[in-house]
Amino acid sequence: MTARVLQVSAELYPLLKTGGLADVAGALPAALAAAGAEPRLLLPGFPAIQAALAPEGTVAPVALPWSEGRATLLRGRLPGFGMPVYVLDAPGLFDRAGNPYGDADGVAYADNHRRFALLGLAAARLAEGADAAWRPDVVHAHDWHAGLACAHVAASRARRRTAARTVFTIHNLAYQGLFPAGHFGDLGLPAHHYAMEGVEFHGQVSFMKAGLHFADAITTVSPSYAREIRTPEQGCGLDGLLRRRADVLHGILNGVDYAVWSPAHDRGIAQAYDADRPAGKAACKAALQRDCGLDVAAGAPLFGIVSRLTEQKGLPLVLQVLPDLLAGGGQLVVLGSGDARLDEAFAAAAARHPRQVARRTGMDEGLAHRIVAGSDVVLVPSRFEPCGLTQLYGLRYGALPLVHRVGGLADTVVDCTLEDLAAGTATGFAFDGFDADACRRALRRAFALWQRPEDWAAVRATAMRQRFGWDDAARRYVALYGGLLSG
Repeated sequence: MTARVLQVSAELYPLLKTGGLADVAGALPAALAAAGAEPRLLLPGFPAIQAALAPEGTVAPVALPWSEGRATLLRGRLPGFGMPVYVLDAPGLFDRAGNPYGDADGVAYADNHRRFALLGLAAARLAEGADAAWRPDVVHAHDWHAGLACAHVAASRARRRTAARTVFTIHNLAYQGLFPAGHFGDLGLPAHHYAMEGVEFHGQVSFMKAGLHFADAITTVSPSYAREIRTPEQGCGLDGLLRRRADVLHGILNGVDYAVWSPAHDRGIAQAYDADRPAGKAACKAALQRDCGLDVAAGAPLFGIVSRLTEQKGLPLVLQVLPDLLAGGGQLVVLGSGDARLDEAFAAAAARHPRQVARRTGMDEGLAHRIVAGSDVVLVPSRFEPCGLTQLYGLRYGALPLVHRVGGLADTVVDCTLEDLAAGTATGFAFDGFDADACRRALRRAFALWQRPEDWAAVRATAMRQRFGWDDAARRYVALYGGLLSG
């Protein structure tokens, strides 16, 4: 049978993006359709989503668990998506400036528990048949924002209102959607769901735990991360639950949308290139150097960072090894925003070394493409990394990833050891211990390879020929859906 699958997400590339979740939510539906599923999307009615929506009709009102406000499920089309989408229209909750989770100053909205509980409740209403023309067999919820979809569908199933199954995908276990216990009454869940065997987590409500506890299957975005989160070191307090549910936990590596990330067809970069015709990369590097005020020097290895500026991303390590990078003649371009201390530290480095270090703030998709296209090395030294997409973009664009060997980084980057260089399988630089010395040794390997241009070109060509598309991931998801529906 063809599985009807409702994908529930708070973000969607290219309309609304704060991180990799949007890239996944934007690319996976088409891949699922190609693999034989029938996907649709459910999104909150944020301004960017509403502005792009071509409405087809009103599906049904959604009753609020609290007294004030209104909410309605709309059905329509979004540009670039070949399937209908549902939008939860609740202006009092979603029609706001800022990003999906906080205001323009980055302060989380005080009613986020209501906003994303209602998203989960809307998913359950669709599973119950709110749209008479289409009823999902599977509700696939992405990250904590959609975690309560699994709890609401479980409650509906207990009342015999739906037979739908649920899949919950962890994109980053560290962000859990924790709220005070006093907010439980706003969630619309049965009272007995506030329990250890439910949404309670150390005296709070956890949307992440709701997904992990109530989902029929759990996935995360790389095989290594699926193993790591079952340990106390990376389980974020939920490792015990994940070990108990290990039989339904699957690591499915994220893919890359190569229609968006391809140096051969990227119209936003200075010159197209590919693995067989790499000359255009030099033009992209020179253009990036000019645009960022760096010395236009082909012989200077250019390192790029496109990241949220957080400790998780390993950026304190970059600051520790930055003197070595600059002393070796390297250059650094940083794009991102986040932790004020990290932002200030990179700004200070750019002020001290304006011809070697450039810092740009915010989320700029076009500049992100230009940085990956122009860089020789992309830095992703994360403390932990569920999957990571930046290193996959780097591979495709011939920006060799320098990574901490963890999570999806370990699954996708092959270190330039002598053995892998000889075998022709090396694609970047990886280090094991999360400390400056280990990162510095990987940096030295990068400089050593840079001094051997023929070897660098060979590794770059191998990197660019790697393929991490969505086809395999989509087939695994479709098989997972089928197993749930036949079980």
